[in-house]
Amino acid sequence: MHPASPRRSMRHAISSASRLARNANGSDSKDIATGEGRQMVALALDIGEKRIGIAVSDRTGTVAVPVRVMPAEEVRSLSRPFRMLVEDHEPDVIVAGKPMTLAGEAGPQAERVEREARAIAEALGLPLEFADERLSSAEAKRALREQGMSEREMRGRVDALAASIFLQSWLDARRV
Repeated sequence: MHPASPRRSMRHAISSASRLARNANGSDSKDIATGEGRQMVALALDIGEKRIGIAVSDRTGTVAVPVRVMPAEEVRSLSRPFRMLVEDHEPDVIVAGKPMTLAGEAGPQAERVEREARAIAEALGLPLEFADERLSSAEAKRALREQGMSEREMRGRVDALAASIFLQSWLDARRV
């Protein structure tokens, strides 16, 4: 994997320093761990073998929005389109979906997903959190079917919508 671009690193460092300076002045930013005080952007990855769904939160850490689906190899290799997407959204944390069984245990793909998520987050120089992605794809398909989409029309949208669903749950859990 390629390291984060110097331009992105500098922009992110300036952006982070600016947010930290605002924090010192008592502004309303959100702390990633507690959800209190410090603002942040979370970038969610629904990591599949062939595709990765991407979603992002708003700056307040309140609303998750699906962004796009990319070929898994483009994300894993930190291709230019993926790096540009990261630069555009300037995330403070990566939230990867962790495949869980209905019993709440790590699913058969969990080890692979964790390994890939760690490699991506490390290459981007961002902290990594995991969120239970149980049933997020099924919920995404149901929502798209309700909008009248066929299986073919859903193909490029399900993973990004699934990422936004588990990201929204992760965001909501931090506000409690």
